[in-house]
Amino acid sequence: MARVTSDDEHVAAVRVDIVRSGGTRRLCVRLPDDDELASRLESGTTESIGVSGGDIVRVIVNRQTRYARIEADSRGRVLRGLFDNRRLVRTPGEGKDRLREWLGEHDREEGDVLLLDVVVSGDAYGLRLPGDRTVYDVDADPRGSLADIARDLDG
Repeated sequence: MARVTSDDEHVAAVRVDIVRSGGTRRLCVRLPDDDELASRLESGTTESIGVSGGDIVRVIVNRQTRYARIEADSRGRVLRGLFDNRRLVRTPGEGKDRLREWLGEHDREEGDVLLLDVVVSGDAYGLRLPGDRTVYDVDADPRGSLADIARDLDG
């Protein structure tokens, strides 16, 4: 397992907004479109966040790995909740929403800004408060390992 700091040159920190979305009007995190990234980068470089609507990704908050489904609405990509495992992400209504809990613990509300760290594009991200520094413990992308096996089988 590799350790990566949030200020590592290979980690892109992207400013994201807390918004209210959907019929429940719960707080969620709005991800910028890829064509807006240049103006939203706090540090590092990236041309894409690496996610689309429907993707399930790891999100590390307070050194705890959580899971989220990236959703798409009429205004772009949204992260509506963080859950303890992938099964809970797939079964809405089950499990505790750790995003709501974390936002409450830090008195965050609509209009506030957070930093989304692109740790492993398409797989692992970090979420933190502006000005905070953290360390991420990340392992290799399991999808990459399967792709390597398939490539080996194809010759």
